[in-house]
Amino acid sequence: MNLNIYKASAGSGKTYTLVKEYIKKLLLNKAHLPHKNLLAITFTNKAAAEMKSRIITTLFELSHEQLGQEYQVMSKSLQKELKCDFDEIRHSSKKVLSYIIHNYIFFSVSTIDKFIYKIIRGFSYELDLPSNFEVEMEKNKIIE
Repeated sequence: MNLNIYKASAGSGKTYTLVKEYIKKLLLNKAHLPHKNLLAITFTNKAAAEMKSRIITTLFELSHEQLGQEYQVMSKSLQKELKCDFDEIRHSSKKVLSYIIHNYIFFSVSTIDKFIYKIIRGFSYELDLPSNFEVEMEKNKIIE
């Protein structure tokens, strides 16, 4: 397993790079549900929603014969990095998009908070927590 760290300032193309890397992993994975074992974590709900939207939109655009300028750049980059041609990118994008749409529950792009909450919820029995526990994030309510 490789760990890639991207350090960049605002407006430098982080989301573009992360979306490209996520799509690259989807296209490389030949499993029936290539997105099932992928997780993207962001800091805010807005960033998570934007990333999800950009992944879906990019796959949708890459699955067409005619690409807009932004998607031509993405396609050429993916072709170079994956060592394949445009038709392979188009076909694979269409297939992966269909998998995601039909199995959306496995499309995991979330915030750190939601990810941790999901882990705690999964281990609530082992942690001896009541089944109806709540996580409180507002400090004033915690102090009360």
